Amino acid sequence: MEDENTTAVLICGAGAAGLTLAIDLARRGVPFRLIEKMAQPFSGSRGKGIQPRTQEVFEDLGIIDRIVAAGGTYPRMREYRNDGTYVEKDMAEQDDPTPAEPYQIALMVPQFLTERVLRDRLAEFGREVEFGCELIGFEQGEEGVTAHLVGPAGEEIVRSRYLVGADGGRSFVRGALGVDFPGKTLGVRAVVADVALTGLDRGAWHQFNDGDMERMVSICPLAGTDLFQIQAPVPLDGEVDLSAEGIERVIAERTACNDVKVQSVTWASAYFMNARLADRYRVGHALLVGDAAHIHPPTGGQGLNTSVQDAYNLGWKLAAVLNGASERLLDSYENERRPIAQAMLGLATGLLEAAKRGEMRRGREVRQLDIGYPQSPLALDPSGRVGTLLAGDRAPDAPLRGAAGCSRRLFELFSGSHWTLIGFETERDIIEPRRGLHIHRVGAGCELQDVGSHFRDAYKLASGEWVLVRPDGYVAAIVTADEAAALQTFFTEVGLTGTDGFPY
Repeated sequence: MEDENTTAVLICGAGAAGLTLAIDLARRGVPFRLIEKMAQPFSGSRGKGIQPRTQEVFEDLGIIDRIVAAGGTYPRMREYRNDGTYVEKDMAEQDDPTPAEPYQIALMVPQFLTERVLRDRLAEFGREVEFGCELIGFEQGEEGVTAHLVGPAGEEIVRSRYLVGADGGRSFVRGALGVDFPGKTLGVRAVVADVALTGLDRGAWHQFNDGDMERMVSICPLAGTDLFQIQAPVPLDGEVDLSAEGIERVIAERTACNDVKVQSVTWASAYFMNARLADRYRVGHALLVGDAAHIHPPTGGQGLNTSVQDAYNLGWKLAAVLNGASERLLDSYENERRPIAQAMLGLATGLLEAAKRGEMRRGREVRQLDIGYPQSPLALDPSGRVGTLLAGDRAPDAPLRGAAGCSRRLFELFSGSHWTLIGFETERDIIEPRRGLHIHRVGAGCELQDVGSHFRDAYKLASGEWVLVRPDGYVAAIVTADEAAALQTFFTEVGLTGTDGFPY
């Protein structure tokens, strides 16, 4: 039972990662509190790219259309030459959607708008962020965490089963846990600012002196707003003038565009680019997500996306353990997500080096659609399957048609807090129905028909095989009816037993 001072999960930090985790817990009925030491929402656009895999996450959370409406797509980049002429190019490779991958293009949504959409979705579950509430200390015991908070009403002690640090690159939670944060400063200091200006059109991302780290400046219209974002490397030492006059002066000095006038600055920051990765993601009953666990240079647009997907990976596991699954399930969080962050750090750092040479080009690798967990302890492979889709891989989408004649999509079947078990051309169920598991059959005489063989093409299932999809949209297993016992054992390990209720 949750009361004023007891909850199942205490989330520290209400950025994109903390909000995603809160929504996922809310839709599962898990008691939690979401605290944020800032008195009001973050007002800047430090992260603005929403990659295709994160768009799939947002579809599942019920906000993809709102996210798209809040922002837009990236404009073409206009690279100016010294003589005033320019060339235009796409920021990244452009591919059309496919039945298996319905989202292919990165969206531009300023971070403050993304977080606003997330807060609105959280409110639909009757929950909200506790702004102006700061975690100032905590202790761990066998049963959980005792946290010390200070907020508008004064000091408070809160006991929770789990504490999640989603509190950014300078994470108090990580520091209090004594978790090392190794990595390096990348030798680049930059200004990023959201400004109102005149003198440039909003139809392009304006790039000057590309590859010159002393004179480069980038001026990008921020979709969903009337603002532009300024990005520019600055000297490693010395004060940086972040006023409208100071930023206008930098533009004039680096572009010779004396007609560009900065009216106001809504948010600005001067920062050193870093690549760092926490040694551990979990210490006892405390876990780290998002920038508290990893920080990236902005090249590649990976930071916010990796953070959202951390939370999406962790939410269902916390709910399962709180509902009786083994604590070992939480160990899979670090096992799965830390290697992903390590790979994304390498990608972003490589793109930064390319940007220094004026050669940065974003390909398929930034979309995060190929991320998977093939080495995860949650990848059930009882028969040593060989094929193009294996346990641990992202579960593709596919169009289907219901027996009643209406169009369906696999992603619609996956959407929600449940697991999904789908049989292909199967004659009978492989396992008894249970709470938290949705069972479907595709094929002649079944409830769903494979339109255009897209399901068969994406999953490469043989007649009679079953695919089990996790709540976060990854393949857990592909099995035959003869492997039902292995599936039953797996269900027990992940807490899919059909029992009701949380112990809090």
